[in-house]
Amino acid sequence: MSLPSPTFNSETARHALWHYGADGGYQPGSFTQKLMVAIDAADVVNKARLRACYPELVDAMNLAANQEDGIRRLQQGLGVTVAPLKCRCGDEDGPFTEDGLCEACERRAAVGGVA
Repeated sequence: MSLPSPTFNSETARHALWHYGADGGYQPGSFTQKLMVAIDAADVVNKARLRACYPELVDAMNLAANQEDGIRRLQQGLGVTVAPLKCRCGDEDGPFTEDGLCEACERRAAVGGVA
């Protein structure tokens, strides 16, 4: 059994991006914000129930949260360009910390070195 491919409008994509703190998103109203929290917290059965009522929002959030390149795909669909992550040392491969440092620079900073 295959699920239908996700379809959603640009407003819904922007709401999902906002929910996950990504560039290109904008804040929805309070109901939608609470609905997105419920979708994130839902188990598989309840997520399917929510999808029956809010298919676009569930699909956009599923893409952003569960696909490796989901955020990037949402952004590309909206024409949002985001510079790739790059550490001050020049590392572009990551993984990166929340401060934008690669693991090696983060370790140096943790032991009192300059990152």
